[in-house]
Amino acid sequence: MALKLTMERIPAPFASMYEKACRLVVEPYYRRVAEEVVSTFRKGRLLDLGTGPGYLPIEIAKKAPRVMVVGVDLSRPFIRMARKQAMKIGLAHRVRFEVGDAKKLRFDEGSFDGIISTGMLHMLKDPVRMLKECHRVLKPGGEGWIYDPARVSSQIDKRRWKDSFTPVERWVFPLLAMYARINPPHAYTREKLAAMMRSASFQDFTLQEHDGEWKIRMRKEEAQT
Repeated sequence: MALKLTMERIPAPFASMYEKACRLVVEPYYRRVAEEVVSTFRKGRLLDLGTGPGYLPIEIAKKAPRVMVVGVDLSRPFIRMARKQAMKIGLAHRVRFEVGDAKKLRFDEGSFDGIISTGMLHMLKDPVRMLKECHRVLKPGGEGWIYDPARVSSQIDKRRWKDSFTPVERWVFPLLAMYARINPPHAYTREKLAAMMRSASFQDFTLQEHDGEWKIRMRKEEAQT
């Protein structure tokens, strides 16, 4: 029987390699997603769940000066990287990063105009808990956008990525490959995703699949008058 684990964060020894991979797809992936996001969210507060090293919130902030973004991730190394990058390019006043659990958010009900997440849903043991938290912290009429599993790995120049490794990273890389084998992503059907949305109280949602990536858009109902 094959060993299978569900780990909800990227282990710290792999964080620097993951960050380098994300950096390589800022142009082909995160910038494109940011353009999609700001076509709808031109102002207000956004929450990015599973923010990783923070490239998506930073790209959004570059394109939408009236948007403030909070990025949340379980990984402390990623949050340190994201904060450093935001400070470096002068966006720390509009992009905030913090360690947190997407299934137990510290924010009040109705705190955000929108929520985004790329590549996190398939890593969760209990994704419905995360979706319920999304529903809770969204403002009435607010939307959540989920891209999962994010089409990042297929766009990485793997030779360029591996050439960037330090000696320590080259030594650790076989462990990363083992981690990927024992922690495979959950594969969701359209029916399963729809059931998850309804379980989280989302009745207004769309599901689109393209090249193995699901684009989920869910909207919290307006407040009753």
